[in-house]
Order: sequence, then C-alpha cells, then structure tokens
Amino acid sequence: MHYDAIRVGGELARAHRAQGIVEGKLASLGFEQRLELAAEAWSQDAVATAAIEGERIDLTAVRSSVARRLGVGNQDGPNAPRSVEGLLDIMDDAVRQREAALTHERLCAWQAALFPTGYSGMVKILVGAYREHAEPMQIVSGRVGRERVHYEAPPSAQVPAEMQQFLDWFNATTEHDHLVKAALAHLWFETIHPFEDGNGRIGRVLIDLVLARDSGEVSRLIRTSQRLLDKRRDYYEQLERAQHGELDVTEWVLWFVEQVRVSCEEASGVVDATLDKAVFWMNHRDKVLTTRQRKVVNVLLDAGPKGFEGGMNTRKYESVGNTSRATASRELIELENMGLLSRVGAGRSTRYYLNMPGWAPADTAIADTPSRDG
Repeated sequence: MHYDAIRVGGELARAHRAQGIVEGKLASLGFEQRLELAAEAWSQDAVATAAIEGERIDLTAVRSSVARRLGVGNQDGPNAPRSVEGLLDIMDDAVRQREAALTHERLCAWQAALFPTGYSGMVKILVGAYREHAEPMQIVSGRVGRERVHYEAPPSAQVPAEMQQFLDWFNATTEHDHLVKAALAHLWFETIHPFEDGNGRIGRVLIDLVLARDSGEVSRLIRTSQRLLDKRRDYYEQLERAQHGELDVTEWVLWFVEQVRVSCEEASGVVDATLDKAVFWMNHRDKVLTTRQRKVVNVLLDAGPKGFEGGMNTRKYESVGNTSRATASRELIELENMGLLSRVGAGRSTRYYLNMPGWAPADTAIADTPSRDG
C-alpha cells in the first residue's frame, strides 16, 4: 500500500493542530476532571464500536464499569455482561500496554475476550485463534437471500503468513506519521479479516493503540469509534473502495485523518464545556444553593449553550427538580437574583438561561421585571 504524502500533508497538519489544541486545553483541567472526561469518552466509544456492528449495549452499565476501572465517578452502577467487560478489557489494554509489542497471542486474547461463551449470538465460533474454515470469508450486508458481498478476504490458509507480515510492519519503526499508520493498520487488518468474528472491533482497538502510543492517556478523549459510527455508511464505503482498488490508498488515508481531526475538534468542545462549568462555579462559589437548584444549574451547564432548547421555565424546573410549581418559581427567581440565571421574556413566555456570554438567545432582550409565570 502507498499514498500521496503531499495530498495527505494538509489534512495531517490540520489534524495535528486540532490534537494539540485538545492537549493544551486539558492541561488547564485538574486530574479528577481529566479522569471524568476520559471515563465518559471511553464509555461512549465502547458503545459506539459495538453499535457499528449492530450490537446495542447498555451505556449505564458501561459507565459504571469504566468508573471502577479508572476510580472515578459513580462506581455503584449495574455490572456489564462478560462480553462487554471483555470489550472494555481490550480497549484498556491498548492504552495501558501501548508500548508492548502486538503479537499473535495478544490479538487472539483480544478476540477471545469478546466472545467469552464461544458463541457469537446463536452461532458457535472459533475463539482465541485465527479462522480455519475452508469456505471464503465474505463481508456481506442485506437480508438472507438478498445479500450483497462487499469484500472477500484472503483464504484462511494464508492468514497466519499475512498476519505475520502485518505484525512485522506494525511493530517496526516506520516513517509513517502516527495518524497515517493508524489508517493503514486499520485498513490492512480489516482486509486480512483474520478472525471468524470480532474483526471490526479489534481493528478499531488497533486505532486506539496507535493513537495511545503517540499521546498516551489523552487518546482516551479522542472518540474515533463514535465518529466512525456517525459516518457509518461512508466508513464502510471508504473501506470497500480501498480494498477493491489499486495499492494507492490515498483517498482512504485522507478520509480517515479527516475523521480523527473532527474527533479532536469534538473533544476540544467537550473540554471547553468542562472549563466553562469550572469557571462558572468558581465565580459563584460564595452562593448558597439548595441541592435542587445546584442540580438544575448543572443540567443547564451540561446541555451547553444551545443544548437546552427553549431555556428553563417553571414547568421544566418542576420536572427536573421534582418539586411543586410554587417552589420552582421561587427558586428560579432566587437563582436570577443571585446572578446565576438571566431571564428572557415575560409572563407565560418567561425563560431562564445561564448568566454567561452567548448562552441566552441573541435576538431577545433580558427581562427587566420579575415574573412567576412560565
């Protein structure tokens, strides 16, 4: 495989710039805040990589498992199924053991962790070893009888030799930029498709491994699987095109690096929101709030400037705070008087927004007189 380094260079520069911005912003956060962000990003990415394969897993259970692993947040939630714990195990191994060599044994252990019962759904599969079946390994989509074959992998007899060549390249020091190496590694692994099942998830963990070798624990915040899920149709089309084309994989590398760049930009936005939240509470550290008021304000903060559509009103406060209309109205006015919220409109159109630049709608004026309606 080869690619046009000049064409890829511009996108690589933009991706590295976005990556550097994330790392710079993270330096402004405390250790616990960074851990909390990493835990949430890891949880979301685990759910996403499973969703790409059509598997739905419980985010709440994933969050509690990740919290226990990182020692942060709510660690008392439900336990995840063994297969989900296996997915988290291999994602964690890729980051924590990022400098360890990638071997046949390690890859086989990863695949076995995904299928602890030896079954994929209702089908018994070979686990902890490369595929051995004589029939062709085909990647298909569509309903039974109307399947579309996207790609046919090399015969099983060739897999050990193909994987040895892949591992020799992966473990060697190369001239490739780490984002290019992640793109090539993912494409090459998916092209060999060495296991009976689990190739997609393991291939995306290889991306995590390459990124972790470059940026360490910070890589947990770069939710590449979430981005690939968001672009799932394009993801499959780009892989298929690269697997059927000539040895020039420039278009695939360009597309992949762009997705990493967007993932970094999205991570940067998450860090910005965390910084905004920290500054907001620092500015209001002298205010005495009820537990309910603090909860409502955090809901608004977590939603972001445009995330809580229509602002807060007494009806929504009743629901979020699980309280009466009178209490909701009184506590909203208190939050306004303390300077935490600003009020827009009047009467039944009254809405409250966080008192932060850019959080209230730009085309409305802040109300001058209190109102208990809305």
